[in-house]
Amino acid sequence: MDQISKVLFVISNSLLIPDILFLILLFIRSLILVGSFYNSFMQRRRLTQLLGDTRQLHSDNLGELLERLPKTNRSPFVDHLADLLTRQGLTEDYVNYQLSSYESICEKDLTLSKLLTKIGPVLGLVGTLISMSPALVGLSSGDIGAMAYNMQVVFATTVVGLVISLIGLITLQYKQRWYTKDVALLEYVSSLLVEQPKA
Repeated sequence: MDQISKVLFVISNSLLIPDILFLILLFIRSLILVGSFYNSFMQRRRLTQLLGDTRQLHSDNLGELLERLPKTNRSPFVDHLADLLTRQGLTEDYVNYQLSSYESICEKDLTLSKLLTKIGPVLGLVGTLISMSPALVGLSSGDIGAMAYNMQVVFATTVVGLVISLIGLITLQYKQRWYTKDVALLEYVSSLLVEQPKA
């Protein structure tokens, strides 16, 4: 039993460095996500101003909506909306295809945020538990320096893991709200177009 415990101890200690490296990589990736999220936020603000009050849309003024869409730096949402507005002989099958296509793009974009939300705390907890063992050994042997160093690792891995998760959670909540509104608008516009197809 003692030999098995030593093997488990060696295995767990050997995972500390990879765990810290993964935390650093995920933290860098989460900072990049913050930058892209801010860029998306600014684009959506400009698009909201261009589209105006979408509640006033009806089958007679959809042409005006098409004219207000940006011509450059178009997002997948704008591409799908423009495709629906310019499609000749629009059918419900094509609308369902476009909606499914956009939802697939949204789901792919949410993957990173979901991953950070779940993986960040797990890696932080793994680093915490691995570092607690040598810290307790240092405490029992009276080596305060070793204990203090390992406690630093304990707190650092926990904090970084939680920050990664926080970034993932915030971006996930906002993006889900954005994409829900996008899909609702696409469905509404497509229903107007199907009811009164273009000549």
